[in-house]
Amino acid sequence: MKSVCGCHIEARFVNITHNHNSNTHRLRNTCKHNWGRSVPLASSSTGGTAHTAGGSEQNCYRVEMSLAYLRLCTQHRLALGARGYATHTSDRRSREQKDEGPVFQYVGKQSKPNHKVFVWGFSYTGALGIPSFVVPDSGRKKPRKYQLTPYRLETEQQISSAACGYGFTLLSSSTKDLTKVWGMGLNRDSQLGFQRTQQDRYKSYDYVLEPSPVPLPLARPQQTRVLQVACGRAHSLVLTDSEGVFSLGNNAYGQCGRKMVEDEVYSASHIIHKMEGFDSPVTQVVCGQDHSLFLTETGKVYACGWGADGQTGLGHHNMCARPVAVGGDLAGVRVQQVTTYGDCSMAVSQDGQLYGWGNSEYLQLSSVTEATQINSPRLLPFEGVGKVTQVACGGTQVAILNERGKVFVWGYGILGKGPNLSESQTPELVPPTLFGRSEFNPAVTVSRIHCGLNHFAAVTDRGELFVWGKNVRGCLGIGKKEDQYFPWRVTVPGHVVDVACGVDHMVALVKSVI
Repeated sequence: MKSVCGCHIEARFVNITHNHNSNTHRLRNTCKHNWGRSVPLASSSTGGTAHTAGGSEQNCYRVEMSLAYLRLCTQHRLALGARGYATHTSDRRSREQKDEGPVFQYVGKQSKPNHKVFVWGFSYTGALGIPSFVVPDSGRKKPRKYQLTPYRLETEQQISSAACGYGFTLLSSSTKDLTKVWGMGLNRDSQLGFQRTQQDRYKSYDYVLEPSPVPLPLARPQQTRVLQVACGRAHSLVLTDSEGVFSLGNNAYGQCGRKMVEDEVYSASHIIHKMEGFDSPVTQVVCGQDHSLFLTETGKVYACGWGADGQTGLGHHNMCARPVAVGGDLAGVRVQQVTTYGDCSMAVSQDGQLYGWGNSEYLQLSSVTEATQINSPRLLPFEGVGKVTQVACGGTQVAILNERGKVFVWGYGILGKGPNLSESQTPELVPPTLFGRSEFNPAVTVSRIHCGLNHFAAVTDRGELFVWGKNVRGCLGIGKKEDQYFPWRVTVPGHVVDVACGVDHMVALVKSVI
C-alpha cells in the first residue's frame, strides 16, 4: 500500500518462537530444574513450553512481531524503530557490499583488523547482527530464520572478545578508541545498554538488528581497554584493564552485583553498574543464567546472583546482590579459570585440580555427592585425566581439557562419543582422532574448549573448529539442523582463534590465512 509520502509500505508478520529457557515475563515452567523459575524480565512475550531434561529443544517463549517494512524514502527508513528494532542506514552500501554482508563503521580507518568475525545459528532476535536476515532487502524474498553455516560479519575494528547470551551478542575490542563494545540482538532488559530510538529519545530499542555501540561510563575512555565481555540469560558483564567490571541488564536476582529493587523496570534502563568489593583486579568474568562469577588476580573466585541450586558457591541457596568470595574447598586455592553457563559452576586451580558446585541433577558432580545440588565448592577427585587446564560446563554436561590437549566429557546429553553414550558419572575420553589426529597429523591437539547450554565446541592448535551436541536452530554451523553426536569440523575460511557459544547461536573470531 502507499503512505502519504508515496513510500511503498509492506506489512510483514513474523512469528518468532525463541529457544531461550524461561526468558518470559513471569513465565513459570513445570520442569524440575530451576531453569523454569519465574523471571521478572522486561518483556511482553507470551506463550512457552516446559524445558525437557537432557537438553531437548526449549520453546520457552514466543515473540510475535509485526514488521513494517518501507520501500523506501529515507525519512521513513527507520520505521522498524517504532516496533522496537534498531538498524543503521545502509543505502550507501554498494550491492557488492550487501552481497558480502553488512558493514558498520564505528572506528577510525587506520585500524586494520586481524580477526574476522563469523556468526551462525538463530537470527530472528538480531543476535547475528545481519539485518537482512530479519528484514530482507530487495534481493531476498524471505527472512533467513536460520543461518546454518558461518557467515562473515564485517567489522572495521579488530574484535578481541565475543560472548553469546540468550538471544543477544556482545563484541568488544581492546582498542583505546571511544567505542569499545558493540551489542546486537534482544535488548528488552537493557542487556545491550540504552539504545535510544530515532522517534523518542526516552525509549530504547527492544531488538538491535546490527552491532550498535554500548556506551560505558569510563572515567578514562581514551586510556582504558576492554579485556572481555560475558553474557547471561538477560545480563551482561564487561571487564576492563584499569577500571574494573561493569554490569548491565536484568538484576532481579542480584546478578549485576547491585541492590535488588522490587518491580524494577529494566527496559530502557540507563543503569550500567561499576562493581566493587574485590580484593584485587578481576582477570576473568563469566555469566551463568542468572548468576555471575569473577576471578581475581590473586586467584580468588567471587560470585553473586541467583543461588537456589548452590551455583554461587557461597554456602547457601539464597540470592546475593554483591560479589562475595567463594570458600569451601577453594579456600586458599589459587584458581586460574572459572566457568558456568547454566546453573553448575566449575573452577580449575593452577596445579590442575578441578572443583565444582551448583546443580548436579545431571551427574555433573556425582563423583562427590548423590545430592542434586552443592552450595559450596568441592574438589572433584578424578583419576586418569591428567592435569586439567580448562573446563567448560553447560546445562547438563561438562568437558575438561588436560595439558596434553585431550578432551574428557561427562554428564547427560549428547557427549560426543556417539548416540550410545548419553550419560556418564565419570569423565570419558573423546578419541583424539575425532579432532583430526592421524598418522599424517599425529601432533594435533585441542587448545580451547567451550560449551553452550546444550552443545560443545573445541578449537585445535591448527585453528580448526569442531562442534557437537544439540543443534538447536542450527547453532552448530554444520549446514544442517540435525543433532551431532560426535565432533564435526565447521568449515570456516581461516584460522579459528576463539569462539563463543550461546543457546542457539555462535560467534567465531577467525584469523585470515592469507
